[in-house]
Amino acid sequence: MTDDVWTVGRLLTWTTEWLTGKGSDSPRLDAEVLLAHVRGCSRIALYTAYDEPVDEAGRARFRGLVKRRGEREPVAYLVGSREFFSLAIAVSPAVLIPRPETEGLVVRAIDLCRPLESPRIADVGTGSGAIAVALAKHLPKARVVATDISGDALDVARGNVARHGLDGRIELVACDLLDAPAAAGPFDCIVSNPPYVREDELAGLPRDVRDHEPKGALVAGPTGVEVVERLVAAAESRLALGGWLLVEIGPSTAAAAEALIRRHSWLVPAPTLADIAGLPRIVQARKG
Repeated sequence: MTDDVWTVGRLLTWTTEWLTGKGSDSPRLDAEVLLAHVRGCSRIALYTAYDEPVDEAGRARFRGLVKRRGEREPVAYLVGSREFFSLAIAVSPAVLIPRPETEGLVVRAIDLCRPLESPRIADVGTGSGAIAVALAKHLPKARVVATDISGDALDVARGNVARHGLDGRIELVACDLLDAPAAAGPFDCIVSNPPYVREDELAGLPRDVRDHEPKGALVAGPTGVEVVERLVAAAESRLALGGWLLVEIGPSTAAAAEALIRRHSWLVPAPTLADIAGLPRIVQARKG
């Protein structure tokens, strides 16, 4: 960038071209999100300020973020948040970045729990707390227990719970899966977005994910269903009769996860739900 006048529009154009050359899948969106973050405004507000100059301090901060994005650091980590289910969710490298595919898990849980007077829900491996927060927001009478083995992840989740005024309705528990007295249930619904990437798939993930998101929250093991298998076993004593188990999986591990569910006679399988791309995404079963 030169010492000429750099307006909002010029910065967006230049940055979009530069990020395109760096392999970004969404260069214009990345540029807008980063510049809006620097200016403390919405993305839409950038277009009403298109001809406004950006001062040197703002440009310097923007340049730093753009450089890091060019090195494939996720935008959500750079700005510290990601929208999920129309909610602002704080994130850090200690947690996975919430994805649109996971919103389907929330929708299904809401549909199942809405008829209940006071549903009891467990969110296993809560990470940022995105799922737990979305469920508590849309099910005002629900009580949610959110577990994670990572203390750093629970710190992020704790901030999101407080940010959305849900301290009294979401209990955060440090434990492996459901291995704590506070997570004993019984629960009407257990939801989880566990690690489900196979070890041989890690190298093929986008650099943004592979190099920056927590490996422990991504990779399950050689088969991709190691954590799901342990979760199903743990859920047997934690689910109420008639309660539902909803687990997000990857398309490559869907068949293995479905077979795993069928091996447990106490579960009644339901059809696997597809995501917005039509790929198998949510394995579900009911305690019968």
